[in-house]
Amino acid sequence: MDLDAVTKHSASHAKPDGLILQYGTAGFRTKADRLDHVMFRMGLLAVLRSKQTKSTIGVMVTASHNPEDDNGVKLVDPLGEMLAPSWEEHATRLANAEEQDLARALVAISEEAAVNLHQDAFVVIARDTRPSSEKLSESVIDGVTVLGGQFHDYGLLTTPQLHYMVCCRNTGGRYGEATIDGYFHKLSTAFAELSKQAFCSGGDQRTLKVDCANGIGALKLREMKQYLPQGLSVQLFNDGTSGKLNHFCGADFVKSHQKPPEGLEMKANERCCSFDGDADRIIYYYCDADGHFHLIDGDKIAMLISSFLKELLLEIGESLTVGVVQTAYANGSSTRYLEEVMKVPVYCTKTGVKHLHHKAQEFDLGVYFEANGHGTVLFSKAAETKIRQLAKELEDKKGKAAKMLENVIDLFNQATGDAISDMLVIEAILALKGLTIQQWDALYTDLPNRQLKVKVADREVISTTDAERQVVKPPGLQEAINDLVRKYKLSRAFVRPSGTEDVVRVYAEADSQENADSLAYEVSLAVFQQAGGVGERPQPGF
Repeated sequence: MDLDAVTKHSASHAKPDGLILQYGTAGFRTKADRLDHVMFRMGLLAVLRSKQTKSTIGVMVTASHNPEDDNGVKLVDPLGEMLAPSWEEHATRLANAEEQDLARALVAISEEAAVNLHQDAFVVIARDTRPSSEKLSESVIDGVTVLGGQFHDYGLLTTPQLHYMVCCRNTGGRYGEATIDGYFHKLSTAFAELSKQAFCSGGDQRTLKVDCANGIGALKLREMKQYLPQGLSVQLFNDGTSGKLNHFCGADFVKSHQKPPEGLEMKANERCCSFDGDADRIIYYYCDADGHFHLIDGDKIAMLISSFLKELLLEIGESLTVGVVQTAYANGSSTRYLEEVMKVPVYCTKTGVKHLHHKAQEFDLGVYFEANGHGTVLFSKAAETKIRQLAKELEDKKGKAAKMLENVIDLFNQATGDAISDMLVIEAILALKGLTIQQWDALYTDLPNRQLKVKVADREVISTTDAERQVVKPPGLQEAINDLVRKYKLSRAFVRPSGTEDVVRVYAEADSQENADSLAYEVSLAVFQQAGGVGERPQPGF
């Protein structure tokens, strides 16, 4: 490890004085003009991780659903997973080291992680469409090369596509071909096979309007259209030809504002969906004949997919375990429907996709979707092997069901959420079941809910337990929340500190929107009074 060369190159990527960043579920994210040193150092770290694992490691330059002026970076582990927690700590330490301490930090990480510095290293890099992404990718490459690592720059990819490339390269091609054509071919073939019973009748073509958030998803979905069977027509909106990334569009905007994106005209009962900026989230929605907007979020996506999988498992007669993993933000109606109607076990974890992912790995088939539309289905290796074996051996209805499960395995980018693969699975299920988007929406009715945030002097005064559903400190706050919840029917509320800013996030639901709003306000006021609120006190009506 040539530490003199590292120090020399680092001077061209100097760390701003006093800047402290934390690697989390989303990697690093902040304003793009503050990230050059982080990108260089994540190139260094990717080389160390590659040497330690003797595998290809991925580096994705993106800030997902954040505004266009932001950017960020995530590292991708050998099987396409998120970076291991111990290496998140290494990433944070390396990013925050002062210039004079950088070499020492590299040596310390190498020793603590038992990195064989003589091992070859290979890193693959990709980026989203932000104006800052290309230059920041070059900083990553500088970090990779100064430590002697080899690299391949894929250029523009969605985040899930880079996860796919990493997994392909580290499994000798068994997962798929590590090219964009390989990705398109794998997903489109599985989709065509899964949905052929619905599309072979020669009926009307199904049309889906897709809001691409003016992001990378537009570019890649446009390229993929030629691979899709004629039964599905995908119309792209907010495709990057005009408008800013994630500005009044995209999955996060639609979910948080509960209204359609700008740039997409909706007729009554048309099926529409939105990706986020790096195409790892998806949200569905429609407007009814009276012009009312209906959101179909990650909860209803998880319900549709898990119920479909359970039906197929019942058909083949295999007792594989199925579990749905949610966070406290999941609507109470979705949890009740899954447990009481579908008889599917539901588990709750802390917020953050890495927590859901870890829990989902405990089942043969683990389904997880955050309410924001980020999620996937995980098949255990044993379950995948069994299903592929049954698909070869069984005939008639059982064989058909096993083959459909095999297609679902091939469709899901199992390491992470993928808006494109999620979209294809949803479209296939709706077509096979003959469900309209209104019928899907009507399977259960969401309880009215409201999310607010309260500014506090220090978010660490709030501590929670029970998957963030119960407050441990400050003393008395949980009791106050309990008293408020008892005032309303079908109600619940919880509060949790933000992971990135000094605010406390408040969630409330109840039997009516008026009551949900009132409960959210009253809980916000309790947080302000008991947890060091700053600035303007919460007001009714927000």
